[in-house]
Amino acid sequence: MTEYERSHTMPAPPERVFDRAADVGRMGDWLPAELHVRAEELPAVTVHEDRTDEDTSALLRARRDQMRIEWGTREQGGYAGWLQVAGIDSGASEVTVHLSFFDAGHDPGEEQVTGALDDSLRRLERQVRLRADDAAG
Repeated sequence: MTEYERSHTMPAPPERVFDRAADVGRMGDWLPAELHVRAEELPAVTVHEDRTDEDTSALLRARRDQMRIEWGTREQGGYAGWLQVAGIDSGASEVTVHLSFFDAGHDPGEEQVTGALDDSLRRLERQVRLRADDAAG
């Protein structure tokens, strides 16, 4: 099993960050560009990966009371992950994303995964900022 974890501080309250991250219809705004999540009957989702051009059945659970999103593959058990939002001083948040690959065939490698996680966290921060700007305007 291979695991990866990245964290990023965002200048927004944890509720705002979590709500944006957990919105299945807007996950494409912050997930890696090659991943597309389609909600079925939650917690069931389908994840399309452009790299392999395959659809994968997965589960996605958002727990607002814990500020946590968890996901993983359903049939083959290739990977799982979670996103945790924690409030920090002065209304900011720290967001941590963790991925576990149980099958080496699903692991694209450290450089690609950590780069994608960092990029996704930056994109999520932009989405959170846009939402705050929309609410203020």
